Amino acid sequence: MKNYRGIFLTLTSCVFLAAACSNNGNDESASGNTTVSASNDPAVINYSIMNIFPHDTSSFTEGLLIHNGQLYESTGGQPGVNNFTSWFGPVDMKSGKALQKVMLDTNYFGEGITILKDQVYQLTWEDHRGFVYNLKTLKKKRDFRYNTEGWSLTNDGKQLIMSDGTSNLQYLDPDSLKVVKIVSVQDNNGPVGNINELEYIDGFIYANQYLTSIILKIDPASGRVTGKADFSKLDNELKTKFPGAMEMNGIAYDSATKKVYITGKAWPHLYEVKFN
Repeated sequence: MKNYRGIFLTLTSCVFLAAACSNNGNDESASGNTTVSASNDPAVINYSIMNIFPHDTSSFTEGLLIHNGQLYESTGGQPGVNNFTSWFGPVDMKSGKALQKVMLDTNYFGEGITILKDQVYQLTWEDHRGFVYNLKTLKKKRDFRYNTEGWSLTNDGKQLIMSDGTSNLQYLDPDSLKVVKIVSVQDNNGPVGNINELEYIDGFIYANQYLTSIILKIDPASGRVTGKADFSKLDNELKTKFPGAMEMNGIAYDSATKKVYITGKAWPHLYEVKFN
């Protein structure tokens, strides 16, 4: 569960978990090939930092994506929960500033977004309610309901894919917004929980695992975790320099340029990364 009310405890847990992780990747000069262990463990995915862009530290990042070359972000915030606000909109990558903000009513805590068929789909955290917007005008068209918490959204070009904080990925029909199937995310140790921000990249789902510095690579057909990228060194170094930075969260993929971008809640940077 996303315990935003206990933010200081969350941060302490995050640092502890990050420190406990092995460093497989991992700094701005990291490089190498994906390594597969002799067992059924997920492959170790190494990475390189290719570029660094500014990111607005007032953004409590819940969703990140690129559509037709434009970066979009969604954030979470609510009075009594944290000191941030809930909005989504296009963001200027060069400055890190929002070009337009669609604000949520303060009754809602905003979560992930995705764009499919010229519509923006947005989740809220605990209210079991999502919203659909016209992409061109960013005007709300309708609401929809779901039975779980809402954490993140992506899509495979046909269906919406939703995380709810468990090990389940729910596939939703984009028109009826009903669940058509559920895929359980698993590795060699069993179900993998805290599946958070999602991005569909070249036939795989990449996911932040909440309260860790890990990005998971998931086979959408089986739910099997086929690889893990450990960003704990980058995460720890960033938080040492910028104590206000919170959990790592946010993966965006530009299908035209084949570039991947990552960030985190209240992070001062957006990183272009290359998985090796």
